[in-house]
Amino acid sequence: MQTRIFGLENEYGLISSSLGGKLNLSVESALGYLFEKVVSRQRGTNDFLRNGARLYQDTGCHPEYATPECDNPLDLVIHDKAGERIVEELLYAAERKLRENGLYCEIYIFKNNTDSVGNTYGCHENYLVERSVNFHKLAELLIPFFVTRQVYAGAGKVLRTRAGNHYYISQRAQHIYQEISGATTSSRGIINTRDEPHADEEKYRRLHVIVGDSNMSEFATYLKVGATAIVLSMVEDGWLRKDLALEDPVRAIKEISHDVTCRRKVRLKRGVELSGVEIQREYLEMAWAYYQGREAAPQILDILEKWAWVLDKLAEDPWQLQQHLDWVIKMELIRSYMERRKVGFEDQRISMLDLQYHDIKRSRGLYYLMAREDLIDRLCTDGQIEEAMVEPPQTTRAKIRSDFIKYAMERNKSYDVGWSYLKLNDRYQRTILCKDPFQSRDARVEEMIASSYY
Repeated sequence: MQTRIFGLENEYGLISSSLGGKLNLSVESALGYLFEKVVSRQRGTNDFLRNGARLYQDTGCHPEYATPECDNPLDLVIHDKAGERIVEELLYAAERKLRENGLYCEIYIFKNNTDSVGNTYGCHENYLVERSVNFHKLAELLIPFFVTRQVYAGAGKVLRTRAGNHYYISQRAQHIYQEISGATTSSRGIINTRDEPHADEEKYRRLHVIVGDSNMSEFATYLKVGATAIVLSMVEDGWLRKDLALEDPVRAIKEISHDVTCRRKVRLKRGVELSGVEIQREYLEMAWAYYQGREAAPQILDILEKWAWVLDKLAEDPWQLQQHLDWVIKMELIRSYMERRKVGFEDQRISMLDLQYHDIKRSRGLYYLMAREDLIDRLCTDGQIEEAMVEPPQTTRAKIRSDFIKYAMERNKSYDVGWSYLKLNDRYQRTILCKDPFQSRDARVEEMIASSYY
């Protein structure tokens, strides 16, 4: 399946602190202030937005943003960044409300995957996959890819261990305990079995990927999602023929994360040892062969070229990618600070730098301060991101949902919306099922909107 539907869900970390130390605002209260603008504008802390995305409160007091359905990786990057801006807007609104109530507190929101006491929260990737593909075969072929993908998709983390503090490539790798699992909050697996396609269930399944990190870098998100989509196409077409099965995938994902040189080798079941970069190169070589003689969209070719370029740089010296990959950008930031201040990883300020990199407030977050100084390689413009905050992708079901929501809000209509249905709560109680995520127009919805205007 060359055309595919993508989605990203990001759970954001949330903390608050008082100014002057006179008041401690609980996380629950901070979340209440954060969602107050949403509650007053819509109908609760779980709703779909005008751009077709979903914003809600997740378990553990985490704001979560799920992008609208996208049908190409670049659109997904843009809408993922739009989610950051939307949550940032809620942050500013919450801060204004706190001041009005005489509460001088700061709320901090982080696009990361771990908190200070070792809890983890996820970045979940979703890919529509053909139902005809055997799931266990799919998992077998994808596990080595997901274990090693962190070499360019990891967000980086300063982690406290018994042997002292160390810098690791991935935040989520330390929290993976099984190869395949149905859970997302305990016994997390490299492959997740959740299957809610929000589409024709006989034709499609949803691949729910929970093993990856949340990325600040547009480049890293683009490559992470794009390379995964290419590998999925090869799996669906029966093209993956090399035996890359790992002897112990759970151990391997941690070993690769622990080595910032990207040279540590892990053992395959067939006895050979390869590094994460070498295993990724095996997938890339199969991808080049797969598209040889096939018509490939320009974006596919762009992803293949970026994938090859990144693997070459990682093999030579990862620090050449200090404008592209989150874990390298942040490591260089920390390394430079430690050299200037003559401190080590145990210094508390290093952990603060680690966290501040992921702060989504653009006037404060280190990623955004570096981007402002042109120290970060970007793929999309601020204009594209701002447009995506209110406009859906124009080529997927998200456009139908967005048109319906805009109409209902403008006319002050009561409505309910899900990923695959729209309901107008009038005397007719009309519900329309939208099971095709590739469809960007629906005559039934257009007729409903047209008839309700008169």
